[in-house]
Amino acid sequence: MNNKGTSICITSAKGGVGKTILTLNLAGLYATLNKKVLIIDFDLSGGAIAAALNLTYQKSVYNFVDDYNNNRYKEFKNYITSYNNKIDVLPSPKDPRQAGKINPKYIEIILDKAVFNYDIVLIDTNSNLSEINILTMDLVDNLLLVVTNDPLDLKNTRSLISILKDVNFNNYKVLLNESVNPFKKYFSLYDIKNIIKSNIDYVLSKDLYLKNIDSFIMNGEIMTLDDKASTAFPKDYTTMMQIITDIHEKGDKE
Repeated sequence: MNNKGTSICITSAKGGVGKTILTLNLAGLYATLNKKVLIIDFDLSGGAIAAALNLTYQKSVYNFVDDYNNNRYKEFKNYITSYNNKIDVLPSPKDPRQAGKINPKYIEIILDKAVFNYDIVLIDTNSNLSEINILTMDLVDNLLLVVTNDPLDLKNTRSLISILKDVNFNNYKVLLNESVNPFKKYFSLYDIKNIIKSNIDYVLSKDLYLKNIDSFIMNGEIMTLDDKASTAFPKDYTTMMQIITDIHEKGDKE
């Protein structure tokens, strides 16, 4: 493709908030809209994208960087593993020790090649404010910040949003994921907004908590590619569709 695609980084201020599952579900929805999607796993020391999809792969982010650094790089597609005919993955390193060998200067190169080969590039990250994650957030078109109703998560998110505001970083949306802790409701939506000092743009309700979610993961399946997804969790399916619609329309205008 000749046109530049749209890049979206899914991040958080704390682990265990549902970023990876959300990333996969958004990828599934984009695929249903006939978009060519690449998922990049920048959780370099503990990424779960390939594991969640049951992917067997030989090349990762580390191999791209190592080959590029040693003049062995030829084509971007050589580092990609396909999930289906619409969704590809650039996995995190198999060996966590390789994460420390990835020079941040190659992140821009990876993202640049990705957006000129795909309609949508989804980047899954960890919650550390590492140089690589900060650079990624700075380079992408959109940032989706995932938060839960956990007290520690809310405090960390408040700090992260404060940092983003201090550096005039405005291209982010906040998603409250209530499905992670469906049986505990510590705070109201009003309370959460006051705690994090920010608006909540999207809410995934506790109804998205599915008892059979483990079977999807064990089978390497994406929920939103299931024919029954729109009826199994209609409210949250609509919310996720709204997310990708908002991002896509913003990308078209820019």
